[in-house]
Amino acid sequence: MAELNEHGEVRAAGGVVVRGGEVLVVHRPKYDDWSLPKGKAEPGEPDEACALREVEEETGLVCELGDELGTVRYRDRLDRPKAVRYWEMRPVSGAFEPTGEVDEIRWIRPADALRVLTYAHDGEVLAPYVRHTRLT
Repeated sequence: MAELNEHGEVRAAGGVVVRGGEVLVVHRPKYDDWSLPKGKAEPGEPDEACALREVEEETGLVCELGDELGTVRYRDRLDRPKAVRYWEMRPVSGAFEPTGEVDEIRWIRPADALRVLTYAHDGEVLAPYVRHTRLT
């Protein structure tokens, strides 16, 4: 059973991982899509902890949290309402190794990431970030 927030939405969190003027996007072979690293919260898990855990699980990178970048809302593949909170993150250690969940990552300029991301809801969190940061 998915962890729900106070609005009855599936609760999830993720990160805009930044390094040297680039952001990280992940490819998920199960869906053949490109997205920002994110995932569903475990029962009782704080959103910040979920974001850090999911980014590490998908990318192999241990990160530190930066500013919160907002929440996007959409309907998931099971047509459930979903809310994903995002934070800026910077990697402090780790390395990517392909898995069944994520088989490829790319470090790309934020403006290019907007063109690569499969889903508009991922772009929603990145677009204002691109406009308001030094990474453009």
